[in-house]
Amino acid sequence: MVRPRGRPSLGRQRIEIRPIEDSERRQVTFSKRRAGLFKKASELSTLCGAAVAVVAFSKAGNAFAFGEPSVDAVLRRFAPLPGVGSSAAPDPAAAGDPGPEELGALRQAAEQTKAQVAAEQARMHDVAEKIARAQAGKQFWWEADVEALGEAELPEFARALERLRDSVRRHANTLLSATPPPQLQLPAPELNVWDYSL
Repeated sequence: MVRPRGRPSLGRQRIEIRPIEDSERRQVTFSKRRAGLFKKASELSTLCGAAVAVVAFSKAGNAFAFGEPSVDAVLRRFAPLPGVGSSAAPDPAAAGDPGPEELGALRQAAEQTKAQVAAEQARMHDVAEKIARAQAGKQFWWEADVEALGEAELPEFARALERLRDSVRRHANTLLSATPPPQLQLPAPELNVWDYSL
């Protein structure tokens, strides 16, 4: 059995929970743990249908927030805006916060949007397959049989041609700017041998 090069990894270990002194390690830990915290908040909201708001401030004073349905909606539910009312337990419906029915409608709209995105991705995949069939046996994709393409594929094919044209133009400009200007070849002056006599 071959031993791996270098020091073997220590793997995942328990660490002592205390302030991190090294500023770079502290920043990396903040970023990773913040991402994990937001992921857990998202999972809690998705699995339990809970309204969640998480706000984290970095040492530099930058604010990072995650909210489902939004941070503002969750905060307004428990702390009304100044001047709206000062009751100890504000009524969510009176504050204009979304209720369970509205949250359900928002989630349903999000699911419909995800379904539309998936359908568009599937359509684009089909277009790519048709273009691949149209160029079967050809060395380059721009040699594809345009007659075999339908109305849905032609705009995508035209965009591909435009991207190719722009790429060729950029490459030509790069080559032109990288090429040094041609040197002028001046004829060598004729020397008169009699001028240099002793």
